Amino acid sequence: MTAHSHTAARRTRNAFLGLFACAFALCGTGAPALADPLLDETVEFTGTILFLQSKVPGLVIGAVRNGETAIYGFGERREGGKAPDGDTVMRIGSITKAFTGQVLAALAAKGTVSLTQRLGTVAPDFGKGKDPNVANIRLIDIATQSAGLPREVPHEPGPDDDPFKPITREAFAGWLAKNDLLYPPGTGVLYSNFAFDLLAIGLSEAAKTPYPGLLKAHITDPLGMTDTGFTLSDDQKSRLMHGHGFDGKALPDVPTGEVIVGSGGLYSTPKDLLRWMQWHLDRLAEKDAETRMLDHAAYLIRDNLNPVSGMDESGHMDAMSLAWVVMMPEGNRPLILQKAGGLQGTFSYIAFAPSRGVAAFVAINEFDFAAAMTMADVVNELIATLAPR
Repeated sequence: MTAHSHTAARRTRNAFLGLFACAFALCGTGAPALADPLLDETVEFTGTILFLQSKVPGLVIGAVRNGETAIYGFGERREGGKAPDGDTVMRIGSITKAFTGQVLAALAAKGTVSLTQRLGTVAPDFGKGKDPNVANIRLIDIATQSAGLPREVPHEPGPDDDPFKPITREAFAGWLAKNDLLYPPGTGVLYSNFAFDLLAIGLSEAAKTPYPGLLKAHITDPLGMTDTGFTLSDDQKSRLMHGHGFDGKALPDVPTGEVIVGSGGLYSTPKDLLRWMQWHLDRLAEKDAETRMLDHAAYLIRDNLNPVSGMDESGHMDAMSLAWVVMMPEGNRPLILQKAGGLQGTFSYIAFAPSRGVAAFVAINEFDFAAAMTMADVVNELIATLAPR
């Protein structure tokens, strides 16, 4: 994988772009002649327009096509700082769930667990509850957001410097003991952070390994994703893109804690995310072939599901893979798998077309729902442009 990038510059590509402010392109190791100049042009142009439309403090966008990558950053990653680049560290929020789904696929391919295994067989304290259907929750139900669990377990607010502290394993078990599921497992889809934190606990118990260790063993170490994890070194902290709240004020970075590792605790960088996307796009490779197939398969088709809630904000959900939202081909856009995330003032979105060798992502460092929905549409359209049907 090669990354094409450039120094910050004001460019006048044509009369239209000449009306706008500069695009802060990235520094890196790009060769003088680009291997995929159309990819580079398209990603830069798309990022420029999105940045100017969204008016967020900072934005970074990247794509990979046939092994070639392009990454561009705009604005600033912190007040008074430089533009984000390929090495900028950012919180990826619920994109973490797609990593958890991949760990499930890897453990299933290895035979450590099966997709249809009951959660209670690996984590007995989650195997029963007030609702008899709790005993029927399978790992595949959790990974496809169809377990009947709520988005969150209600809890008291945590301290400002550790807001996730009240989210505990004991709180999860307590909720199951006192509440009914929202629907029988496998009959509907409702977006749930609670579910993926349960999944991470279950996988950890099954493999007898703390979940961060599973992530390193099965994803980040093999792929060389050295900037992806749940805690930051001093060097990574210096490269962190600071998030901003709905009021535009900078938000502090806070610890992930030990429990939300399955649903939303990861940090990563654009370069690492494109390495990860390249793994997903290498669909004919013999290495990890079963893991990849298990991860990408559409297990739950939307037809006859009731309810379906919280799944369409970044594009219409036609089916569910392991955390991935599957969008069937439409118009000029090929089939894509996608996932969005948001945490501590950063929104992110990533999508790939497995049969076309194309993936793209974008992140902004401000909580702005209109901008977040727009950036998902833009990335979906970018994929259609780079890999038309």
